[in-house]
Amino acid sequence: MKKTLFCKTKRIVFSFFVLVIMLTGCAQEVKEVSIKDDLIVEGKLIYENNFDNDLADWKVEQMPKGTVEINDGKMEITDVSGCTVWLTKEFKGPIMIEYDVNIIDKGGPQDRVSDLNCFWMATDPKNPTNLFADSKKRGGKFSNYDTLQLYYMGVGGNFNKTTRFRRYVGNGERPLLPEHDLSDSKYMLESNKNYHIKIIAYNDIIQYYRDNQLLVNFLDEAPYTSGYFGLRTVNNHMTVDNFKVYQLSN
Repeated sequence: MKKTLFCKTKRIVFSFFVLVIMLTGCAQEVKEVSIKDDLIVEGKLIYENNFDNDLADWKVEQMPKGTVEINDGKMEITDVSGCTVWLTKEFKGPIMIEYDVNIIDKGGPQDRVSDLNCFWMATDPKNPTNLFADSKKRGGKFSNYDTLQLYYMGVGGNFNKTTRFRRYVGNGERPLLPEHDLSDSKYMLESNKNYHIKIIAYNDIIQYYRDNQLLVNFLDEAPYTSGYFGLRTVNNHMTVDNFKVYQLSN
């Protein structure tokens, strides 16, 4: 009888702690997100990857001799001629994407401080239901992505001399507006520094932040409201960690 009572008590205590952990986790999944001074919305965590296990959620498109792997609890990209690492989950807006990156410069053969790039809200007009139908054909070569519809951000490109935002229209055109062609040193990269990246696609508002520095604030008259995210780089050595996606309230 005492043993049965003890087991029941143990189960109740265990269930209580499980409930507390679940409730605490739920509470941590929601936060306020400031889009602009007069617009604050709720962000609910819908995806998280800390790269503690594997790259099962990611699709690597990479030119020869590069590698993408898990190392010390981070995604580590070592690239020679071009690489896109897609998250294989499609998201519908409005969303916010956050992650931490570090551009490594410690004397390695690919330790070049350049090209902290990414795609988001990407779709393929040729294959509207399957972005990865031509994955092998693209193969990480940058020009092979010109026919996709997406937003592109290239920070510290061209040997850390340009930072550019583009809206790919899906037919090979990649317009570059003057206000999105940045060349001041404050928009470039520092080596071996942890950067926090935040991307917002909130209806027609498209934003890109680096360490709370707003680099892009674009009002899109015909916004892309769903698609895929991809890390993009070339001839570079970098790590990625603490990747999160939030659904934003409308």
